[in-house]
Amino acid sequence: MYSPLQMAADLPENYEKHLDAFQFIKDVAMDWQDSRYLEAEPGDYLTVARKDKHSENWFLGAITDENARDTEIKLDFLSPNKKYQAIVYQDGADADWEKNPKSYAIKTIQVTSKSKIKLHLAKGGGTAISFKPIN
Repeated sequence: MYSPLQMAADLPENYEKHLDAFQFIKDVAMDWQDSRYLEAEPGDYLTVARKDKHSENWFLGAITDENARDTEIKLDFLSPNKKYQAIVYQDGADADWEKNPKSYAIKTIQVTSKSKIKLHLAKGGGTAISFKPIN
């Protein structure tokens, strides 16, 4: 499965039809103020949230092994009393690392620190989310 984070490992010309998925790579910070490991099982799955060192933006990455996975993530790492725009880059409904590795979907939702977000990770898949405060 090509999550936005994994896609960049291939030749750029292979992704000209998927430039919307690269917005996460353009947005993601390089310096971190905080990192939170939300869930992990070595060799199986990992979900990490990181806060940009220079803003109130957070970024989340989740990845799984050859087994599909459903999980619910608490967003209590976000600042309280703020609303965030979350852009979710996720596996498509028909994504499969062997049969349909390029299937993805992008959606925008509004969340707070009290929100929970349900993730479905396809076999060999992942999700990337950017969280930006709404003024």
